[in-house]
Amino acid sequence: MHIIPVIDLLGGCAVHARRGQRAHYQPVASRLCDGSAPADVASAMLAYCAADTLYVADLDAIGGGPVQAAVLRTLLGTLPGITCWLDAGFASAAAAEATLAALGAHAPRVVPVFGSESLGHASPFARYPHAALSLDQRGGVPLGDAYWWQQASGWPRDIIAMTLDQVGAFNGPDLGMIARLRTHAGADRRIIGAGGIRDASDLQAAAAAGAHAWLVASALHELRIPPRTQPHLPPHAPA
Repeated sequence: MHIIPVIDLLGGCAVHARRGQRAHYQPVASRLCDGSAPADVASAMLAYCAADTLYVADLDAIGGGPVQAAVLRTLLGTLPGITCWLDAGFASAAAAEATLAALGAHAPRVVPVFGSESLGHASPFARYPHAALSLDQRGGVPLGDAYWWQQASGWPRDIIAMTLDQVGAFNGPDLGMIARLRTHAGADRRIIGAGGIRDASDLQAAAAAGAHAWLVASALHELRIPPRTQPHLPPHAPA
C-alpha cells in the first residue's frame, strides 16, 4: 500500500486534523520531530515514509480565506524534488490557476486537488487532466455538488475518498466507501483513501478493498506504522 504523508496548514502552522472539526485543530505534536513548523514536519514525514509526494491541505483557503502562498512557497523551496498534491479549496480551474501562479517557479511540482466540498459544477479537468478529485463526506453524507459523486465519466484518473469524520480518529478506514468507488470508478482509475488508519494491518485491508494509496498523518506522528526505506509512490505527472 502506498502512503502519502499529509500536512494540514492553518495560520502558517502544521496542525493535527481530527474528525474534520477544523475550528478545534491544534498545532501538531509529533514523535517524528519537534515543533509544528510546516517544513520540519513535512521533511520528517517524507523521510520516515521514503516518500516523494506530499499532500497539503491549506485550511485557511478551504475555509474561504486567502491561500497561504508564502507558507507554501517556503515549504516547497525546502523540499526540492517533492511533488505536492495541494487542496486549497479550489472552486474552479481558474482558482487553481491563480494559486499556481502565486507559487511561481514551484508550480510545476504542484498537483491541484479539487474537493467536492468546494468545487463548482464546471469541470476543471480539461484544464488540469492530471489533477485529483477528492470526494468529501462527513457522517456518511456526501459534501458539495452531487454531480461529482454521480458522474464517474467526468472523473480524473485519481479519486480521493475523503471521510472527514474519520480523519485523526483511529477508528479504521471506511472500506465500504473504497469498495463502492472501486466498482463505480472502473479499472483505469486509482482510489486514494483518507482517514481512520490505525496501523499497518489497516493499510493491508484498504489495499484488499481496492485502494491504491492512503493519505496518512496521525498514524505516522504516533509511529503506528513502521518506517519505510524505499520510495513507494505511484508515478504521477503534474499538469
